[in-house]
Amino acid sequence: MHMAQTLLAILLVVAAAHALPDLARLRDFSWLKRWAARWNGSHGAASPLWLPLIAFASCALAGGLLQHALFGLPALAFGVLVLFYSWGPRDLDADIESVLKAPDSDRRHAAAQGLRPVPSMEALPLQSAPLVEATFASALSRWFGVLFWFVVLGPAGALAYRVVQLLARHPGFAADLGGESRERLERAALVLDWAPSHLVALTLALATEFDAVLKTWREYHAAHGQGYFTLDLGFLGALARAGVDADVIAGDGYATDVDDPLVELADARTVLRRILVVWVALVALCVVAGWTT
Repeated sequence: MHMAQTLLAILLVVAAAHALPDLARLRDFSWLKRWAARWNGSHGAASPLWLPLIAFASCALAGGLLQHALFGLPALAFGVLVLFYSWGPRDLDADIESVLKAPDSDRRHAAAQGLRPVPSMEALPLQSAPLVEATFASALSRWFGVLFWFVVLGPAGALAYRVVQLLARHPGFAADLGGESRERLERAALVLDWAPSHLVALTLALATEFDAVLKTWREYHAAHGQGYFTLDLGFLGALARAGVDADVIAGDGYATDVDDPLVELADARTVLRRILVVWVALVALCVVAGWTT
């Protein structure tokens, strides 16, 4: 896809995801579960990484065939559909809203479980730090990871990213794969998350308190002693807490209590929306730069 088509597709999908959250039910990946089960049964120890590679190649071929038809309009429509399908699958804004609007603590705790980036992880407590960390991890897999690979590799990149995420981390898919296969897929998921997570961290620093986020980033890597070029992405949770805490303390929201999980969660949503706006603006700048040159 051309960069202008990419920008238009992103704007349409972000608008649709916000205005029509009920459409999230159309993101049905039951075909992938059947595909994974058949692959495991017929190919034995063969690497399941072939599944996202096949999805990538098929989607890239379809997009390439559509690119030169009717001035690229079919390719644009195809890109919008694939990006929307790969977005989520759950709606992050709706999950956050259900926690903030829950009428009592029991239902608030139940709603908070929808923010877990991995459905099989342990229950999420109603505390500021775990809520902020989980929300940013979910935003990485639901928004920013798929958006990054859509910009870099087009619709095929977005679909392949979502397939890897589901196979590696969703219990409904991973159950059909052996332990070694799950380890390979989890490593592939971390590799695909590495670049977008660092870009989210950089944008977080720009969208909140730059010094606080940068200081936390340095302290995290100094404490773990692994350097910046590893697949340890735990730094994002630490940076998210630092950025949101600084934002709340600065009074950018309606309250300044960093110990109130609802205040922190509401501010995390605001910060994530700022980051998303910055990402879209960067794509728009690339489009403008392309036109001017």
